[in-house]
Amino acid sequence: MTLPPADTPLYNHPLPDIEQWLVSKGCQQDSAELHRWHLQRTEWEADLALDVDSIVIRYLEAGLDGQDLQRIFKYSLSRKDLEEAIFSGP
Repeated sequence: MTLPPADTPLYNHPLPDIEQWLVSKGCQQDSAELHRWHLQRTEWEADLALDVDSIVIRYLEAGLDGQDLQRIFKYSLSRKDLEEAIFSGP
């Protein structure tokens, strides 16, 4: 599969391409809730949700007080910008 250029807004990616992109970045899809994904890194972990107009990222226990940190990124951002924002961690 060939993804659109990295500077293409995510809303111009077909859903199968977005899913394959998430898999290629190490995300695992929730088998019960297909719009939810989990990402495990050595230093941090996160849950991702593909919402109607955005990707919602919840970095687990990443706050100063051990609370989860949530970030919301619109699909109008490019895949490259989203990669840098999401996968660099909290």
